[in-house]
Amino acid sequence: MTLLRSALFFLWFAIESVVVNILSLPALILPRRVTVHCSRFWSRATLWGLKVFAGITYEVRGPVPKNTGVLVASKHMSMWDTLALYLILFDPAAVAKRSLLYIPFYGWYIWKAGVISIDREGKASALRKMVADAKAAMAQGRPILIFPEGHRQEPGAAPAYKPGVAGLYTQFAVACVPVALNSGLFWTGFIKKPGKIVVEFLEAIPPGLKRAQFMRELEIRIETATARLVEEGRESLAARDLI
Repeated sequence: MTLLRSALFFLWFAIESVVVNILSLPALILPRRVTVHCSRFWSRATLWGLKVFAGITYEVRGPVPKNTGVLVASKHMSMWDTLALYLILFDPAAVAKRSLLYIPFYGWYIWKAGVISIDREGKASALRKMVADAKAAMAQGRPILIFPEGHRQEPGAAPAYKPGVAGLYTQFAVACVPVALNSGLFWTGFIKKPGKIVVEFLEAIPPGLKRAQFMRELEIRIETATARLVEEGRESLAARDLI
């Protein structure tokens, strides 16, 4: 049954992505806000299909930051994270690897929507550009969304936090809201296991910490909460013999 439901979702995802991408092409020459609304519609349609066909819902815990001058640092386990957080946080400026911009349609839209692209091989120059782009996004009143590990991690994998998040935190002297989640238990590549994904906004880390202290605090908060959510999710899956 899980395989069939996963296949039905994949079919839905393919069809709605093609339709939305084609119909949204005029947005590329219209104001940025049009692309933002198109992107949010695509995210909603995808999550609707995930619920209807794959049986995956989600729950948001903790206070979602309303202050636009904020840095949000989230655990990253699956594509679900980018879709859901784009909806939960209205119009965030997400930090993404530059190679994503070269993907037809998807890359065009995230570029027009205003992602902050970063060249992982650029080192110091890449960090300076990321900071400059983030400053411009904050001036527009947008929250900054970053995945501190830079790529998806399997549930339970050893953390590998990168320094980019500390660069933004220290440059802008803003609070950082850590985010924990357990999406990787349910969105596992092609297979989608029915259940409830939990995403939790944790207590904000106040501005002003030293770089090393901030990185330790960020990792402890995210990893501790993520371990708790993963255990909760595993218990839910085990109760239905899905793990």
